[in-house]
Amino acid sequence: MATRGSGFSRTQTRGGKPCKNTFHKIRQGQVTGEGLTRGSQIPVALLEERDKRAQWQGIPVLLRRLHESSHPNSDLSKIHSMVMELSSLLSMEAMSFVTEERKMPQESISPNTYTFDLFGGVDLFVEILMRPTLTVQPNPPTMSDDLIKDCLSVLYNCCICTEGVTKSLAAREDFVMFLFTLMSNKKVFLQTATLIEDILSVRKEIIQLEEIPNLDSLVQSFNQQQLANFCRILSVTISEPDVGVDDKHTLLARSTQQKTSTCPSRAENNQVALLNIPGFIERLCKLATRKVTEATGASARLELEDWHSWLDNALVLDALMQLAIEEAEQSSTESSDESSLSSSPLRHRLPQSMKIVHEIMYKVEVLYVLCVLLMGRQRNQVHRMLAEFKLIPGLNNLFDKLIWRKQPSGHVLHRQNQSCDCSPEISFKIQFLRLLQSFSDHHENKYLLLSGQELNELSDIYLNANIFEMEALNNTDRNLVCDGKKGLLTRLISVMKKEPIDSSFRFWQARAVESFLRGTPSYADQVFLLRRGLLEHILYCIIDSGCKSHDVLQSYFDLLGELMKFNIDAFKRFNKYVTTEEKFQMFLTQINSSLVDSNMLVRCIVLSLDRFENETKDVKVVEVFSECRLLSYMAQVENRLLFLLRLISIINVQTLTQENVSCLNTSLVILMLARRRGKLPLYLSALREKEYSEKYPGCLLNNFHNLLRFWQHHYLNKDKDSTCLENSSCIPFTYWKETVSVLLGSGRSSRCAIATYIDEPYRDLDRDFMELSLETERTLFTSQTHHAYGYNS
Repeated sequence: MATRGSGFSRTQTRGGKPCKNTFHKIRQGQVTGEGLTRGSQIPVALLEERDKRAQWQGIPVLLRRLHESSHPNSDLSKIHSMVMELSSLLSMEAMSFVTEERKMPQESISPNTYTFDLFGGVDLFVEILMRPTLTVQPNPPTMSDDLIKDCLSVLYNCCICTEGVTKSLAAREDFVMFLFTLMSNKKVFLQTATLIEDILSVRKEIIQLEEIPNLDSLVQSFNQQQLANFCRILSVTISEPDVGVDDKHTLLARSTQQKTSTCPSRAENNQVALLNIPGFIERLCKLATRKVTEATGASARLELEDWHSWLDNALVLDALMQLAIEEAEQSSTESSDESSLSSSPLRHRLPQSMKIVHEIMYKVEVLYVLCVLLMGRQRNQVHRMLAEFKLIPGLNNLFDKLIWRKQPSGHVLHRQNQSCDCSPEISFKIQFLRLLQSFSDHHENKYLLLSGQELNELSDIYLNANIFEMEALNNTDRNLVCDGKKGLLTRLISVMKKEPIDSSFRFWQARAVESFLRGTPSYADQVFLLRRGLLEHILYCIIDSGCKSHDVLQSYFDLLGELMKFNIDAFKRFNKYVTTEEKFQMFLTQINSSLVDSNMLVRCIVLSLDRFENETKDVKVVEVFSECRLLSYMAQVENRLLFLLRLISIINVQTLTQENVSCLNTSLVILMLARRRGKLPLYLSALREKEYSEKYPGCLLNNFHNLLRFWQHHYLNKDKDSTCLENSSCIPFTYWKETVSVLLGSGRSSRCAIATYIDEPYRDLDRDFMELSLETERTLFTSQTHHAYGYNS
């Protein structure tokens, strides 16, 4: 197998070039397919002669002997000693590579592994593994489990230490599918799963799960631990290649990509394949919610900053692997409770903190798979299953004891976008929060995050406000909600209020709570959270805490917007907290520091102002309106115009992403409300005046015209996006479309058309933004790298 071109300096000797020539001939043969292609073709005498000078450690000779002893009719049990000898020569290099955290494989660091690969060792071991499946003999040779394990370990070590080996194995479709069949053997499951995960991570194309032989029966044969490990493999097969960097893709690029592929992707097909496996989702729910034995006393808790030391210790790694093997052997006593494994001698030797980390690492993988499925096309089907199998009540029961245990005082918090390796416990928390966000977002099952007592509280809020209950609340099956007095949502708010101010957990916590409020505004949902002091806490974080994290502040702006939208009680509470002009100016400073982050809050204030101005007969509304600094500020047309100007200025068609497209929609909301009141010409005239005062006539309005053309291209074919716009703004989508059409009108006589306000010399309205950006987007897609996990905002 060829992995490098040339430059094997360690093979050269002071007296000449024979060893270098040997390498060169093999490399040349591997490239051309002619002449020498593997070491087994070289005479043994020559190999032995060159071995000492080249420091090959006898590897070529061993491979030659192994090749001669592993023909189709040979007794494979007799080759095990040679495999073990080769394994011992490679394993130390792999261990050194992993423990010293090297970034790239280097020949000088792993000479034995490079020699093994150069002389055809990788190809030979693949042949040995697959040989029993390729023979036509009625009684094919059998391989012992130990021999299979050693062969798999050797191949994995080569993947770690030798550049190109993993990609070469990934390109062999027959070998990849063969590895999946090995997973049915519980004795070799762990080694097989590890190698498969490494191989799939470098494949350019996602495998199709349906092509795995007997997929259903294979998955159903896994015990719970194996299923959790299998989720690590599934995460690569069900995630789109660009998950995790979605916000970095321009919407124009994504639109171009979607045009070229209208059929479901392989990842989507794989999600369907998994959902069709009987009992699959139910078992994942059991894994996610099963309890882990808690030891008493602080000594049992794993210090998170020391987790690398635990996992880098070879003895601990071996212990964990052996633990998994022992658990696999006890699969006949299949149970979702760890008590079934209490008889394992090894479990008594492992510290309790390591057992907890062991369980947490399982749960991270399971929650990830469930989260991806919740965001897929089969979302409603997944929702029904997760509700039926009581995932949310189960997680609620784990919240205090496992999910959000008290953090060690010395723990250095991981922050959003910080380059570091997350501990299992931090990863678990973030994945848990992402799951809650996906579960609640625009779905009526969000009320399962509450307890029965809390559902009663919501009903009372509706009753006291003389408002009809939301249908989703009325339809909630109370047998599926959280047990006890507090549901997951209330627990989440409690820990969020105690979290250090710049903790990245705050970002994910706020996103999870915000998702509960998304969609059509619900007065009762808002009041439920207002009663728990959420608004005051958010304002403290924005105004008084000194928080510097843009990610955290953005998440709080978004959450505050959903919490206050159309809710006069929330504005009254805001006024009680922001009691001084100094505080109010600090609040405005935070908003203006980044409109991309805060524009959703600006949209909420503008929408609420418009509604309150139409409720002049409501005494409470009139009272709050007269006292609230925030409403008074936004009621001034010049302030709304200033926001509009800045929102249009900070985006253009080529830079629109899923993150900043909200700026375009917020600018549209401002203009739609102006149109309702017959003031659209006033706003457009103000934009034109601003252009001329800044001496760039046409620039702003031409840009806005292009943005609105793209808006039509993007939203008129997006059912979900258009529904979200309508529900969140309470403005019919037909009015959105009408307003955009009016603004894009071509008639010079229309006082509501953008073109009317651009003088002829500066008009540039017909440019094809799709063609102009094509070259830019090609460059973008070429440079994109594979990502299996991330946040989809």
